[in-house]
Amino acid sequence: PMPAEPQHPLPAMTTYELRDYRRELEHAIKGIPADAQPDLCRKLDAVLAEQAERAQIADRARIAAHAQP
Repeated sequence: PMPAEPQHPLPAMTTYELRDYRRELEHAIKGIPADAQPDLCRKLDAVLAEQAERAQIADRARIAAHAQP
């Protein structure tokens, strides 16, 4: 089944909502013909980018926390 559009923009979603939406997109992509995948792939790319950005922010925060005396 096609995943529903999220209720919030990606940056406003919780980590868990983002994780669940990613899983829904990944499962949906596996279950549909290749010609119907581009839209879902774009959405998945956006989710992956948001997750990567959050990971970078968390890493920088950890480094900054350890750098302070």
